[in-house]
Amino acid sequence: MGVKVYMLTGDNSRTARVIASNIGIHPSCVIADVLPQGKVDCIKRLQEGGNCVAMIGDGVNDSPAMAQSDIGIAIGGGSDVAVETGGIVLMNSKLTDVVIALDLSRKVFSRIKLNFCWALGYNTAAIPVAAGALYPWLQMALPPFMAAVAMILSS
Repeated sequence: MGVKVYMLTGDNSRTARVIASNIGIHPSCVIADVLPQGKVDCIKRLQEGGNCVAMIGDGVNDSPAMAQSDIGIAIGGGSDVAVETGGIVLMNSKLTDVVIALDLSRKVFSRIKLNFCWALGYNTAAIPVAAGALYPWLQMALPPFMAAVAMILSS
């Protein structure tokens, strides 16, 4: 997916390493024993390196880091503060839902770009026709109601 995953946790390093190994996070990407302000500082450092940073959290301690991150993802079963801070709220507590959310957002963004290109091309061709650009050659003009219908269809 082109994503580098870090584990940033307030838990002790031994527990964090075990959980990280279970879910496939490299040990060098595990940062443990971190207080809430330390999480914010870690997010800032990653952002200063030119990275787009997403923070997944479920508690009050994660909320400041989620607010600092580019994308805050809250676990739906978490605290109300985390849910309010997150730009995305996952309804389940499964990590696989993060992958689904990222995939869905990429597909939606791709569709938005496709629709923008289609509308740009359509309007580039249709607006001059509606303005009468073909009148000198065809001796016909597009009636205003047809121009309005064409604009509705482009949306």
